[in-house]
Amino acid sequence: MEPRFVADAMLGRLARWLRILGYDTLYDASWPDAHLARLARAEDRILLTRDLGLASRRGLRVLVVADEDLPSQLDQLHRELGIGAVAPLSRCLVDNELLEEIPKDRAWGQVPPYIFCTQEWFRLCPACNRFYWRGTHWERMHALIALWEGGRNA
Repeated sequence: MEPRFVADAMLGRLARWLRILGYDTLYDASWPDAHLARLARAEDRILLTRDLGLASRRGLRVLVVADEDLPSQLDQLHRELGIGAVAPLSRCLVDNELLEEIPKDRAWGQVPPYIFCTQEWFRLCPACNRFYWRGTHWERMHALIALWEGGRNA
């Protein structure tokens, strides 16, 4: 079973990239420390934090993230937890829900006309109704994932 995470307010970018990699990662910058600790305990999640006070609370599985830059953070998670890309671009980057692949005709009128005409593959977040497609952002994210995984394995 893949690890599941909850990230504190200082780690929003890391939380987003964990979602990009396919990990179930909860994040909301407004959540207080007590809520983060409750979530981590109740849902058996690893708490990702840079806050040593939060990390010292009892009964938590915690990873204290050492660096501020994203590549170093991802490398630390790989070294200490063995993470890599499990299901890239399968989760909504906003609310963490698993995306559903949908037929192209369901995207009609929901995405810009140019996107509808040039794309064949669409996914939809069932919670927030955001559409995803394989545009240039998708290509850049895949290239970064490949670069990160290739650099780690070299």
